[in-house]
Amino acid sequence: MPTAPADSDYGTTLVPTVTPFSNGSVDADAVADLSEFVLANGADGLVPCGTTGEFASLSKAEYETVVSASVEAADGAPVLPGAAASSVAGTLERIDIAADCGADAVLIVLPYFHGANAPAGNERFLRAVLADTALPIILYNIPSCVGQSIDADLVEAVADHPDLAGMKDTSGDLTHVIDVIRRTDDDFHFFQGWDSQLVPAVSMGATGGINAVSNYLPGLMSAAIDAAAANDVEQARDLQLNHIAPLFNTSLEYGFAPTTKAALVERGVIDDDSVRPPLVELDDDQVASVRAVLDETLGAVAE
Repeated sequence: MPTAPADSDYGTTLVPTVTPFSNGSVDADAVADLSEFVLANGADGLVPCGTTGEFASLSKAEYETVVSASVEAADGAPVLPGAAASSVAGTLERIDIAADCGADAVLIVLPYFHGANAPAGNERFLRAVLADTALPIILYNIPSCVGQSIDADLVEAVADHPDLAGMKDTSGDLTHVIDVIRRTDDDFHFFQGWDSQLVPAVSMGATGGINAVSNYLPGLMSAAIDAAAANDVEQARDLQLNHIAPLFNTSLEYGFAPTTKAALVERGVIDDDSVRPPLVELDDDQVASVRAVLDETLGAVAE
């Protein structure tokens, strides 16, 4: 059975950190507190300003604040911010900001709103970004938000570019994940973003995960990745089926940023669960559901 690469430039457990707010503004101190919490409890690196980080609701100045605070708090641990935009110029602008802040790499998506009218368009987009990027790039496949998938043919076509470091996949399509892993080299960093398929993906050779649950239970995700990579089937299956899956399903039901922030408040990591429109905070019944699932896991798993 294939195992995850023994050595990764960015580690195996990366956290797509939420963006904490206070009185409507980005709370840089809370960004630092969260970063320090996850790195002290099993995470290898940070992925700020992603989907769970509400990047689309941040101004350029706020984006810079979050990335800068994350890099400072990381104290040398890898920081790979999202740099999603719907144009080549916009993507490169975000990459330059991330580079100036000291980030190690970035995640980028295909253009959203106006998708390519032919497959060649997506390759042109990626090659244009790769030609001028200031940082290594991790492709971010999240078709539910972007409206199109980064297919395996496209990944294979650009995988040999020296500035393309890997891919995060949040499609929920394990067949697609396996196809990409099969068609890329061992030094291509592949991260599973669909938490409920983390163990199967690592068992098939994925490097690790970039998962919302790791915001509040980084040790759980790290343990699952390590168990899968070591072929400890019993431990990996237990963590995936009995703990990660219920937590992930709760996020699917209530929304990733709101659920994750509610869980972080429950754990005492952040003080404010506020999110920006069009997202809304969880109501009392939903928070109670999150608390119940979280408490069950904390009672069974050392964290």
